Amino acid sequence: MGDGSVAPRLGNMKALLGIVAGAGASYGIYKLISGGSFKRGKKSVTTSESPGVRSSQPGEVTLQRGSLLAKVSGLDVVCPRPDVASADIIHQSPSNLEPQHLKMLLSCLQTSNNSSDRCRILLTLGNAAAFTVNQNLIREFEGIHIIAGFLSDPAAEVRVQTLNALNNLCMNIPNQEQIKVYVPQVLELIEMSPVNSDLQLGALRLLTNLSVTDKHQHLLKESITLLLSLLVVSNEALQVQALKVLVNLSSNPDMMDDIVQAQAPASVVLLFDARTASTVLLRLLTFAGNLKAWRPSAQVADELRRTQDCLFRVMLDESSQLHSRLVQLLSHPDGEIQSQVARILT
Repeated sequence: MGDGSVAPRLGNMKALLGIVAGAGASYGIYKLISGGSFKRGKKSVTTSESPGVRSSQPGEVTLQRGSLLAKVSGLDVVCPRPDVASADIIHQSPSNLEPQHLKMLLSCLQTSNNSSDRCRILLTLGNAAAFTVNQNLIREFEGIHIIAGFLSDPAAEVRVQTLNALNNLCMNIPNQEQIKVYVPQVLELIEMSPVNSDLQLGALRLLTNLSVTDKHQHLLKESITLLLSLLVVSNEALQVQALKVLVNLSSNPDMMDDIVQAQAPASVVLLFDARTASTVLLRLLTFAGNLKAWRPSAQVADELRRTQDCLFRVMLDESSQLHSRLVQLLSHPDGEIQSQVARILT
């Protein structure tokens, strides 16, 4: 975009806020890109002025209602006229956003003083990041570090949109190499945020994607007690998301020593109950099955029995209530739950 045709900053901001904000790309596309593979046993990754555009003041383009940009933003917006024939962006899906628009969004994100504007820009970037081409471009433009900088934004809604954008970016293996450095900050958000908040849920979704492969799971060693604690204080949505992370970690034999030594609330066992939501219980049984498949030596088992409140004593030791609770679940009305219980007991 030529320097001489750049509109004032406010007009530029309003333009960028419109670009595919609110588009239908969901945050939950859990697909790893660039040759990544899931671990076995894991549960469940051109024209200068196109139709829909009319000239406004010199150097600007006003988008008419009905154009793609107006539809996805819900706004009539005014944007600077580009020097190249990039007006086709109006007719493209978020997967075809042009590189200069991503650059502009990232630039405006850094300079915005309005939390509502930051939310809209992050939402747009998050939707765009559901597509491989944009995941790569954002990384190449150093956008991951720019976006992650807003994990500490004073506004909770900005932090939520930041997590959502990073979540989609995390579905790309090369991006995970940059996102992993923010794991301590994401864990702190979970610990310090209100229980059952969107912040906790967004952070757990990000950790779920980051823990799908073995490569970065070691970064979550210190989080196991936190995840287990969430199981007994959270609502169903958070329980499911915490269990997704725990299932991923427990499917890696190299993580098992850290898992069984982690402190765990004794009330975790009480979740193995017919009154527990089936969506939670199924994942809880998968987690328990992974634990039961671990076979410690007699010496290791004796050492763990002397570790107060560790997960081994709560769920795996002979003194645990887990076995009797599993037997009761054999009569659960859900056939899939019955099958999982039977596999664990045998």
